[in-house]
Amino acid sequence: MSSNLKVLQVIPKLGYGGAETGCYDIAHYLPENNCESFIVTSGGELIKFINKDKVKLIRLPVHSKNPLLILFNSIAIIFIILFYNISIVHARSRAPAWSCLLATKVTGRKFVTTFHGTYNFNSKIKRFYNSVMVKSNLIIAGSNFIFSHIKENYSDYINAKNKLLVIFRGINVDYFDPTTKTEHEVNKLIKKWEIEENKKIILLPGRLTSWKGQELFLEAINLVNIQLGYEAFYVVILGSEQGRDLYKKKLIRLSEQYRMTKQVKFIDHCKDMALAYKISDIIVSSSIEPEAFGRVAVEAQSMEKVIIASNIGGSNETIIDKKTGFLFESGNPKSLSETILKILNLDDTTLKIVGIEGRKNIVNKFNVEKMCFSTYSEYKKLIN
Repeated sequence: MSSNLKVLQVIPKLGYGGAETGCYDIAHYLPENNCESFIVTSGGELIKFINKDKVKLIRLPVHSKNPLLILFNSIAIIFIILFYNISIVHARSRAPAWSCLLATKVTGRKFVTTFHGTYNFNSKIKRFYNSVMVKSNLIIAGSNFIFSHIKENYSDYINAKNKLLVIFRGINVDYFDPTTKTEHEVNKLIKKWEIEENKKIILLPGRLTSWKGQELFLEAINLVNIQLGYEAFYVVILGSEQGRDLYKKKLIRLSEQYRMTKQVKFIDHCKDMALAYKISDIIVSSSIEPEAFGRVAVEAQSMEKVIIASNIGGSNETIIDKKTGFLFESGNPKSLSETILKILNLDDTTLKIVGIEGRKNIVNKFNVEKMCFSTYSEYKKLIN
């Protein structure tokens, strides 16, 4: 395959997060448009799904924040750029972005960054470290919320010649499609999770970390149980603790304290997230800090499921309140419990309409094809 446009994406690890799946999707979109595609990463579970005939994969320790390794990576990336005649280098995280910045300065190639999160900073040094994400020729924000965050906190680092714009993250709406899941698959997962078929399921997906709001969620569920007087549904907290053993134990103790041990299921992992959404009746995203984008809200809508999310961050942009989903007051368990009770009392026709409108919303605005095309178009503008 021959093309003038050769894109090298650099990402710490290829896991299942938003930044990683976005990198994967772009990498496979480019060859379909006669562009050469390269990824530099240290590893990750998504690697096994990369089509090696279409995407050139190179392993480097780009996950490391060690200054010596960052320098080593920059030298290696310089050689990669020159050997393959790379046109654009696209960094998707801070440590590799420093390596890419130096490499593109030396080689004179175009530099692109995607600002995927708010990146906490509590000192001038940390803010400077984060600022590498706005030192590129093209700065991509994953949402309007992130765009505003960049303008508010990093304007003094942005060169007037550089371009800052929003390209919404996208999901694969063909994968997150309720019609693709069979009754056999649904029954198999319900049996695996040991759930009675006649009860509703409220699902909270996301890695187990305090800012995702699992504690607030359990408190809200307790309030719902008090109002109803009985456990009318199952609760599934789906996500890995990723080494946070103490936090998971804290959540288990909290469920015991609220006497919900039979009602609450802790599931570490599910290979088929679309199926997890399919068997659930209500999906919750209870983050107490702003989500940069909020994949859960988007995936749930694509699966025609009712989503309840905190009214902060990206969810404000991906959910049309009371039409494609429901927003509750962030950090307020009472507000979340009241929203859950409201939805439990809605009739099936109303719930169906919300689901249909949700999928329309995602297909129109947050489709992976749209994200890939927009990114590819910006690459071409940058070269031209």
